[in-house]
Amino acid sequence: MTSPAPSNPVLSNRYQLLQTLGSGGTAVVYRARDLMLERQVAIKVLRPDFGKDESFRERFRQEARAAANISHPNIVTVHDFGLDHDRLFIVMEFIPGTDLKTVMRKHGPFELEEAIPLILQACAGLGHAHRSGIVHCDVKPHNMLVTPEGQLKVTDFGIARALAGIHPEERSDVVWGSPQYFSPEQASGIAPSPASDVYSLGVVLYEMLTGQLPLNADTATELARMHRDVPPVPPRQIKPELPRDLERILLKVLSKEPAARYRSADQFGQVLSTFGRTPELIPIVPAVESVEVRPVSRPRSRRESVSFPVNAIKDFFSNGAGIDWISIGLGLLTLISVGGLIPYWTYIFMVIRSLQR
Repeated sequence: MTSPAPSNPVLSNRYQLLQTLGSGGTAVVYRARDLMLERQVAIKVLRPDFGKDESFRERFRQEARAAANISHPNIVTVHDFGLDHDRLFIVMEFIPGTDLKTVMRKHGPFELEEAIPLILQACAGLGHAHRSGIVHCDVKPHNMLVTPEGQLKVTDFGIARALAGIHPEERSDVVWGSPQYFSPEQASGIAPSPASDVYSLGVVLYEMLTGQLPLNADTATELARMHRDVPPVPPRQIKPELPRDLERILLKVLSKEPAARYRSADQFGQVLSTFGRTPELIPIVPAVESVEVRPVSRPRSRRESVSFPVNAIKDFFSNGAGIDWISIGLGLLTLISVGGLIPYWTYIFMVIRSLQR
């Protein structure tokens, strides 16, 4: 086993802290080295006061175990968790890259073809968790890591769920992190569901496309009220070039009632992926002005070929002017069946008559 440098603290005699990667109101994230397996890891160390709370420690253990059982390419893998001198920590795979919020600040508003592939990856990861019975509870761009190759991974499952179990009177703005992304039911203190993660994911996509949050306020209290009561600004008012269909999807996702949204991240992802194949985004069939129709009875020369607009063909069949071959076929089949029975019963009648004689 490699001996740690004196200046670098070690957690649980195993994880050597090397570099601070980021910090927030609840925890500090470090790049670290697993001295036993000799690999780089990321470690999130919670505030000391969390480690002193026995009920929170137990909740943290339960959620960390659940998070460690999730395995998906778009979810940061949890390797281990522990307690060291009242410091709760969780050990995760180290992802080279940066969080999506930082990318958004540097990049500005995303184009559709840039934003949707990233959100689809988030939907895939969250959808897998939802199928496993796990709700993230704190979906926001800060908890999405993007690699230089463009892969997105959702992180912080165990910690977010553990913090979500804190009683309302114990909650604070610091503990809750970024209330801009919370669902209306979370803002009301109601237990979150997969639809809550979908709402938060909708806020992230809205912000990526428009460069603005759908709702914002100076205080967490006012922001919570807005999430419960105030409808978001339609995104096309900010970015008119956005397709109308996408605006309808976003407004559905940002519905106040969970039942009005998509039920899970999987369903949201399916809608987004289907939307990405509509003609408004990608032309499915090249534009055709006319088609050439040749009569069967008498071949014409090339100069005599008949040409008329494609729309006329569509209208011909869609408006009911075409021949209903299915109905005609069924009618003929019935006629043949009934007609075929007449000679049969005539034969039976003649045989009976001859026997009677």
